[in-house]
Amino acid sequence: MSRQQSINSSQTPTPTTAQSPLSRSLKATGEEVWKRTEKINAELFTLTYGAIVSQLCTDYGRDFVKINEQLYQMGYSIGVRLIEDFLARTALPRCQGMQETSEALSKCAFKVFLNITPRVTNWSSGKDAFSLIIDDNPLSDFVELPMDAMEQLWYSNVLCGVLKGALEMVQLDCDVFFVSDILRGDQQTELRVKLNKILKDEIPIGED
Repeated sequence: MSRQQSINSSQTPTPTTAQSPLSRSLKATGEEVWKRTEKINAELFTLTYGAIVSQLCTDYGRDFVKINEQLYQMGYSIGVRLIEDFLARTALPRCQGMQETSEALSKCAFKVFLNITPRVTNWSSGKDAFSLIIDDNPLSDFVELPMDAMEQLWYSNVLCGVLKGALEMVQLDCDVFFVSDILRGDQQTELRVKLNKILKDEIPIGED
């Protein structure tokens, strides 16, 4: 079974609530853009990322705190550029609140770039933070962490950086971090997004 087949067959909507019209629209957009996207070999993608992490382990003497930071910064640099491509390909309007943001990330962004659809859950009481549960992480296929890495390394930390950078470009200052990862022996892979503040649109000096 191919990666596309296995991922598509494993995705199910959140069982507790029916999908809203917005959710269905975003899901359809993500699937349509994914169909038009030029594909790369999934195993090559996974192994290439693994080689990057392995090289960082060598470069930083297995200092996993520093490796996490480097992966995050790599992701951030990708995210601030990727958002423009994402918006151009999907033509999505500005999200009105974190609820729409969570749906756009889950149903559209992750689908377009990784062909997965994380589940949105664990909303904070103030509706300013939520979790994305990643059931099938393409970055971690074929990966088993050594014992010395299981307590500190967030293997897919590049994803946190990507989301941080992309959200910042649409005026959302967020903390993005992993709560758990099955590679570290946890029951699920959970990524947390917390809104700190909405950034003001800045107009360059001399323009109005």
